[in-house]
Amino acid sequence: MKFINAQEVISCLYSLPHLHPKNDLSFIKKILAKLGNPQDQVKTVHITGTNGKGSTSYYLATLLKKAGQKTGLFVSPYVYRFNERIQLNNQDISDQDLVKAANKVQAAFEEIQKEDNDFSLVTFEYEVAIAFVYFADQKCDYAVIEVGIGGEHDKTNVITPEASIITTIGLDHEQIIGPTIQDIAREKSGIIKRNRPVVLGNVPQEVLPILKQKAEKEQAPLFQLGRDFEVKLDEQIAYSDNEHELAFKLRPQVEGFDIAIAVRTFFLLDLPLTNEKVEQAIDQTVIPGRYQVLQTKPLIILDGAHNIQAMTNLLETVHQLAEKRQGHLHALVTMMKDKDLEQVFALFKQNDDVLLTTLDYPRVAKQNDFPIDVQRRYNYERDYQRGFTTLKNKMADNDILLVTGSFYLVSAILNWKGKNDAR
Repeated sequence: MKFINAQEVISCLYSLPHLHPKNDLSFIKKILAKLGNPQDQVKTVHITGTNGKGSTSYYLATLLKKAGQKTGLFVSPYVYRFNERIQLNNQDISDQDLVKAANKVQAAFEEIQKEDNDFSLVTFEYEVAIAFVYFADQKCDYAVIEVGIGGEHDKTNVITPEASIITTIGLDHEQIIGPTIQDIAREKSGIIKRNRPVVLGNVPQEVLPILKQKAEKEQAPLFQLGRDFEVKLDEQIAYSDNEHELAFKLRPQVEGFDIAIAVRTFFLLDLPLTNEKVEQAIDQTVIPGRYQVLQTKPLIILDGAHNIQAMTNLLETVHQLAEKRQGHLHALVTMMKDKDLEQVFALFKQNDDVLLTTLDYPRVAKQNDFPIDVQRRYNYERDYQRGFTTLKNKMADNDILLVTGSFYLVSAILNWKGKNDAR
């Protein structure tokens, strides 16, 4: 089979299964070997974490590009279109290049299937293979690789990176990599590689020993936020380590952590870039669907926070902002039905105006999937566009409208409104 256009590639990817009967890396390693191991032809940085890995990936990729490096970026999910998943120098992969890389993967896949009828790829493995083929073909200097889920068993864990990053550890995907936070930490520690530095972000004390033991075992130099580098928020985001002091435009505290992790990792790579250029690169970074401001008066914020840790951080920031503006928080929310819905909705304040909605997607919560007390407390509007408009029409200039709970919802709103239109 040969793909003719990008839509054929994307349709094929979505028709593949999501999981193998056994959770190992044998399938992805086999296809990459058949392709000549493109993942070994590019320097990489590997990033995991319950939250913040996407933002950190974007910040680091922008820094690498600013330092004159031809930089690949592999992230998920996408907000506007599939091609965002695979980028080169901050530009989405073109449809033409997507087709070209996918055809190479498909040819290798068909060759293996001739020898092994049972060989198959899941969606994410196929995407990983396309990304590595593309980055190798483009002769990237660096590629920043965000894991899908976890670490040790993630399909991206086929690289020996220049550095590994673990941004945060919290409860999410417990049914796959849990159930405890210690299990999740062990799984994420799987990206720590021998003699390669690892940078830790805002990691809970209770799991730090697990990560430190793994780093020690692998003789991987460890750099820890709060110990080896600092970030403070006041009127600006202030970063410092033993050799550098920098200041960035103010963003929410969790973004401050992500910026600090990206900057510390970038300095480890020892690439030439002045402090001023580092500051410029970070301040210019736009991250789709992560604390994305759609308009300022009244303020509309879109954020794909979708687990308890991310929602806690987001609502803390937004509630502080609402207080400062002496305004009211309106929120349009949907979530995947397998998330910790009860805990997430407990984070909203009594006077927050929350409207539940849904999307035409199997995992997205419908009205009856929300906990009973949540259904009683909040109104439900099946049509997210009508829901958005209803909330927006209620707002005073000092109010805030927050769209959150799922990247699918954020993506739907952005694609409906267009990148720059919130009217």
